[in-house]
Amino acid sequence: MDNVQNIKQRFGIIGNDPQLNFALGKALRVAPTEISVLITGESGVGKEVFPRIIHQLSNRKHGKFIAVNCGAIPEGTIDSELFGHEKGAFTGATQTRNGYFEVAHGGTIFLDEVGELPLATQVRLLRVLENGEFMKVGSSKVQKTDVRVVAATNVKMMEAIQKNKFREDLYYRLSTVEINLPPLRERKEDIHLLFRKFAADFAQKYRMPTVRLDDQAQSLLEQQQWAGNIRQLRNIAEQLSVLEQERDITAAILRHYLPASKSNLPAVINAKESSSDFGSEREILYKVLFDMKADLNDLKKLTHELMNTSNMDQAKAQHEGLIQKIYGEEKPAEEALPFESSPEITREPVAYNDNFDYAEEVQEAETLSLQDKELELIVKALERNKGRRKAAAAELGISERTLYRKIKQFDLDL
Repeated sequence: MDNVQNIKQRFGIIGNDPQLNFALGKALRVAPTEISVLITGESGVGKEVFPRIIHQLSNRKHGKFIAVNCGAIPEGTIDSELFGHEKGAFTGATQTRNGYFEVAHGGTIFLDEVGELPLATQVRLLRVLENGEFMKVGSSKVQKTDVRVVAATNVKMMEAIQKNKFREDLYYRLSTVEINLPPLRERKEDIHLLFRKFAADFAQKYRMPTVRLDDQAQSLLEQQQWAGNIRQLRNIAEQLSVLEQERDITAAILRHYLPASKSNLPAVINAKESSSDFGSEREILYKVLFDMKADLNDLKKLTHELMNTSNMDQAKAQHEGLIQKIYGEEKPAEEALPFESSPEITREPVAYNDNFDYAEEVQEAETLSLQDKELELIVKALERNKGRRKAAAAELGISERTLYRKIKQFDLDL
């Protein structure tokens, strides 16, 4: 435990949480070896400190330490950044460039946000970890490197593996030893210690008295969920140090700088439950669509029967039953069914196709008797208005343009 305390003082680590002490002890034991280490934990818990501790306590402490943020490098250039490239390997490659694995030979590379690496780059990285070999982009020459890899991620790796976003073999190669850092909300006793350290640092930086929390403000601080962890706590300490004129901070003042909700973490939804809920909703939607399809087919069948039957009373009863089935309610008394306002008609039988998925609108050609009647009305209107087409169109209730078209259609000689 004495070694852990010394490491805390040397690297400025604040806190006495048992989980934090366990993680530090694990780092101390693995540092002198050549084992690859994977550091996991939420964003903002301080993962970037542990690779430096491991490097400084290793036999490579005199070699180079290079930290690479894998999430900040574009996918198209990350291979070149990590492994280098030859001149002319791609557009803009005007000269040969050495990658980080070549530059860090004999030292340590820290791959932050390693879970964001593209799959193609993961294959290259796996080769380096297994036998220390790599090739520059645009080269066929195999090169050797002696580099220790320490990686960190806030991604849930097993979920990423299941979604085929991260290679399982690379995960097990990186996580020979895995160090997990606890979130700040699980280190309640350390929250005020960290705040005091940040407040003192900002007081010195901005040359002003240090802000202090009263007992109620301390209690309020410990109740927060701290989605951003130590980084979020540091930001709040800096805001209070700069913006508040009062140096004694009460709970009322502190509330203005905290999220409105007591819990600022998003709701955690079980992936399996979410998938199950989505599946059940989809099944319900399919059932509704199939029911609608069946209702529409029933309506087509009924229409077909109406065209071929003279028993209108029976057809009306079937129609009313179908309407109630579709809408789920009784037909309003004041709304008349189409059969009640339409005269009884007789039509030629129409071929019925039961293979249609949806109802289709059917338009029948005008009968010869209707054409004769229309021609007779047009002729009479024109005669009554002495050939004045505008007046005749108004009397017929149609536009003058329609009348012209009908005259041409019937080839009237006026």
